[in-house]
Amino acid sequence: MIDRPPRRTGSARDNAEAAFKAATTAKPATPVVVPKREAGIPSAKELVSIRIDRNVLEHFQADGPGWQERINTALRKATGL
Repeated sequence: MIDRPPRRTGSARDNAEAAFKAATTAKPATPVVVPKREAGIPSAKELVSIRIDRNVLEHFQADGPGWQERINTALRKATGL
């Protein structure tokens, strides 16, 4: 004889509502603490998305690979870092 899981009773909607209620009304045992963002490593790079004019991008890409580092260097100079 094959063991089968018990059949669900009630409609699919009732089962979905019960599952939703169980998931949304359960309170966490301990409060969730979001850690403060630390300063990080000074020389570490961070992935960001930035919109740059096409002609500016083409200028930095014209010399080939390493264009992102060239943009970073130019931004460092512009900000006095």
